[in-house]
Amino acid sequence: MSKTGTGKQYDEDFKKQAINLAREVGNTAAAEELGIPKGTWMHKARLGEIDTGSGTRDPGESLNLAQQLQAANKRIKELEKKNRELEELNEFLEEASAFFAASRRKSGKKNG
Repeated sequence: MSKTGTGKQYDEDFKKQAINLAREVGNTAAAEELGIPKGTWMHKARLGEIDTGSGTRDPGESLNLAQQLQAANKRIKELEKKNRELEELNEFLEEASAFFAASRRKSGKKNG
């Protein structure tokens, strides 16, 4: 778990081990032990931007992801339904507009 390069550049192996340690002992304890800021790379790991290997999620994280996926799927279905309704309404309004335009043309010809 060594630093590479200049400044605060860490190799991928160090990052993975730091994330796994933070998951085991908590962010604060891991940060103190490693001498890095609390939560470093944890957000990127949660987003899947850092591959920490398979099976690194705890049950709480997996459940949370499943709940988020379920909520997202429900929202997609709601939006698809709303989109269909709006498309139908738009089609109706186009037909009504065409009807009234034709009716107006007919009444204009009779009075002219």
